[in-house]
Amino acid sequence: MKKLKKLFAGRPHWMNALMIFCAYMTFIYMPFDLFYKPVDQDAEVWFGFMLHGWAAKATEPLHWLIYGAGFFGFLKMKRWMFPWAALYVVQVAIGMAVWPWLYTETDWWMGAFIGLPFAALAVMLWRAKSQFNGMVPGAIDVEQQDPK
Repeated sequence: MKKLKKLFAGRPHWMNALMIFCAYMTFIYMPFDLFYKPVDQDAEVWFGFMLHGWAAKATEPLHWLIYGAGFFGFLKMKRWMFPWAALYVVQVAIGMAVWPWLYTETDWWMGAFIGLPFAALAVMLWRAKSQFNGMVPGAIDVEQQDPK
């Protein structure tokens, strides 16, 4: 239990949730999507535009790389997560706003409403710049250890 607490120490809850989401996408969903799902069922979305079939399959490794980098970046609180995590979430916010306009018959404000939480998350990631300092949360400083 201590190892689990240490793993999640030092980050806000919302950032831990993003790390867990990235881990799920990296180790469970994307391998399924890439290696198991038939090409005719494949769909990937970028900036709200849906790709199908081989076009979707061809972009899956990029999504896998992004989620893997996100998991590692949140786990180790890597400096390069700023600005890349925020910028990726901006892309998701745009996609969520554009999607209803392209593929459903909803009003424009519905797309804006759906994209708003992701835009807020992007702002939170942007403001978290100082937390991406390369320090592993919960790690013990070598100089502070008992000399035993």
